[in-house]
Amino acid sequence: MKTRYINVSTKGNIDIIDITSYLEKIVKEEKITDGILFLSVIGSTAALTTMEYEEGLIKDLKEIFEKIIPYQEDYEHNFTWQDYNAHSHLRSSFLKTNFFVSVTDSKLDLGTWQQVVLIDFDIRKRQRKIVVKIFI
Repeated sequence: MKTRYINVSTKGNIDIIDITSYLEKIVKEEKITDGILFLSVIGSTAALTTMEYEEGLIKDLKEIFEKIIPYQEDYEHNFTWQDYNAHSHLRSSFLKTNFFVSVTDSKLDLGTWQQVVLIDFDIRKRQRKIVVKIFI
């Protein structure tokens, strides 16, 4: 097993960043032909998933999170800590902070329109670190 890291600057507030090219670079540099990448973003207000990374879906995803887990609610976490980012923690818990991507024949096993994305739900800019564990 080997470990690599991806560092990304985010804007917060449902900032969605395509990290597929970072993963492709790791596959190439590590000469991975067949294996698994286990990704884990450090923090409890971000998440990892896949999507078709295009403007319409980015907007749709942001809107659906606001409908499902609204920013302005009376969450207990906000009353406890007064940091008003309870929605960020809830959204992260909904998607999760880790993700597997398999590799076959030196390529990520993703569909034509499927990219791996980091979503930062926090209310401020962040430096996000993604740990990539390589299993071959």
